[in-house]
Amino acid sequence: MAVFVLDKQKRPLMPCSEKRARLLLGRGRARIHRMAPFTIRLVDRQAEDSAMQPVRLKLDPGSKTTGMALVRESETVDVGTGEVRRSSVVLMLLEVQHRGHAICDALTQRHAFRRRRRGNLRYRPARFDNRVKPEGWLAPSLQHRVDTTMAWVERLRRWVPIMGLGQELVRFDTQALQNPEISGIEYRQGTLFGYEVREYLLEKWGRKCVYCDVEHTPLTIDHIHPKGLGGSDRVSNLALACLPCNQRKNAQDVREFLAHDPERLERIEKQCKASLKDAAAVNSTRWALYGRLKATSLTVEVGSGGRTKWNRSRLGIPKAHCLDAACVGHVDAVVRWRQPVLDIKATGRGSYQRTRLTRHGFPRGYLTRAKSAFGFQTGDMVRAVVTTGKKMGVYLGRVAIRASGSFNIQSSTGLVQGIHHRFCALIQRADGYGYSWTKIAYTQGDAGTGAACAAALSLPRMNPGVSRAN
Repeated sequence: MAVFVLDKQKRPLMPCSEKRARLLLGRGRARIHRMAPFTIRLVDRQAEDSAMQPVRLKLDPGSKTTGMALVRESETVDVGTGEVRRSSVVLMLLEVQHRGHAICDALTQRHAFRRRRRGNLRYRPARFDNRVKPEGWLAPSLQHRVDTTMAWVERLRRWVPIMGLGQELVRFDTQALQNPEISGIEYRQGTLFGYEVREYLLEKWGRKCVYCDVEHTPLTIDHIHPKGLGGSDRVSNLALACLPCNQRKNAQDVREFLAHDPERLERIEKQCKASLKDAAAVNSTRWALYGRLKATSLTVEVGSGGRTKWNRSRLGIPKAHCLDAACVGHVDAVVRWRQPVLDIKATGRGSYQRTRLTRHGFPRGYLTRAKSAFGFQTGDMVRAVVTTGKKMGVYLGRVAIRASGSFNIQSSTGLVQGIHHRFCALIQRADGYGYSWTKIAYTQGDAGTGAACAAALSLPRMNPGVSRAN
């Protein structure tokens, strides 16, 4: 994997290898500028004195995870045929994990709390008729995906001399996902063509309760995957149940409710269809992201999902979001893709909410009014060297502060509780993201390369005493 390099004015230079970074740091020619992604700053060079090569940032947008690949491109022309062959050397692989689902859940909870306060505690009419959505409006959970992706595009442009962008402009056909043989007029005739919802469900489930097979009794409509657990009102998520079964199931998931009857559970799941939330999220945000990328004034290369899959299959590259990004667009060869992946998890920058709430929306406890304690803030990357006690050892990870001075550290090996602040040293300030390194599942023939990539993980373990967090 590559190490980002800045000049003495903090302008981006070409990334270097881990070995060269160690030599520069050891000889005093560089300083540690940032720990994740690992970035060094040279003290004796400027951008005008360095040669640049074409670097492209490629994106594979997703609903939960967006894959990114920094590649150095080179083109060769076949003298005989005149064919232009493009090769991509992978410099770094990244995967950004979005928190759109957490935003959606928080908005749903806030809506429920406000509705209860408006109806039961102090009556006030709902104010939804006087709100006009601007053109191009996206729901907050969808806008977060676009904003987070663009935030990392701008960050990487500050650390790497990126000269071009690439995006997989994929579109999901939601009807073909459910019925691959659909064609012609069937696209206009939806699932409920010629049916009302209840009549459709009666016909679909055989006019009997799906949980106990009782017939000739009043049947109710039940959500197979409860709405409280993320289910939707799609017809494929609805089933018929008698009143006793519906009340016993309540808000349980169907897998939990029918854990004792796997045959019935399998039969019900065959009748259901997979959720299309993720496909709808990608379809909704793809053009918004493309417009934001074009506004960067860089050249944007787009490719379809089919082209990406063809490139990946032809080159024998395993399936992963970041590797899909490396295969976007026109590419004839991808090298050095067997390397660790930097996982970037969007954690947010805290909350204005200073209380914990009960299930009814009433405060049950108050959080500390200050967001920092003893010079630390929740989300900071720290290195704790505990010299005494049962927790003796060295811990590196994200910290969760307490006003008492007893902190929790989320390290790569798990959560460590009760670390006193005097043992902690700041490595990097919180920036709204958590960082970790993972390895792609290689085949048996790639074991040697995978071991070499794992050895590269020792780079961020340098002495943090010279760190310059920003």
